[in-house]
Amino acid sequence: MTRILIADDHAIVRDGLRRSPLRPQLRFPARAREGGFDLLLLDMSMPGKNGIELIKWVKAARPELAVLVLSMHQEEQYAVRAIRAGAAGYVTKESASVLLVAAIHKVADGGLYISPGVAEQLALTLRPQATDLPHQSLSDREYEVFGLLVNGDTVSDIAVRLHLSGKTVSTHKARILEKMGVDSVAGLVRYAMAHNLIDARDA
Repeated sequence: MTRILIADDHAIVRDGLRRSPLRPQLRFPARAREGGFDLLLLDMSMPGKNGIELIKWVKAARPELAVLVLSMHQEEQYAVRAIRAGAAGYVTKESASVLLVAAIHKVADGGLYISPGVAEQLALTLRPQATDLPHQSLSDREYEVFGLLVNGDTVSDIAVRLHLSGKTVSTHKARILEKMGVDSVAGLVRYAMAHNLIDARDA
């Protein structure tokens, strides 16, 4: 039996997983400190620390624990950042449960589960480039805020969602605009649309 720890702050997702074909092999312990898990199924959008920070923290604390990301984000840059942070796989929440089962088996067996599109993006990051695209210069937190901004969230919305102060989010926004070389969220949206960085679910 693969022992899986689920870290997702959405009750409906946790309940859905309980009702999925995974049910016979899942355990839902209250605390990670109990240990004895083979795999961590991690939501990218958790309150407080973002998903990338959590992946790095988990891999530093428990290098042997495989991490499979279950995310609402379709956009491949999120997956690339997750893999580079130490995740062994990335699956979207819109994926069929049979795909999730396959991903869990592969990651639990020590493999890497990524889509062809993500594999291509990872390969491109290894190629020497004279200049990177502006969004690639964003920190992981800035990229998370950028994604929320271009999908219509306000500074207040983002502050609530990420459990940050409005001032902190505004600072991130200002840095993003500077790094991206635009002067408004509308400019960020145009850039995101041109580079396919807006989630299809919100397009």
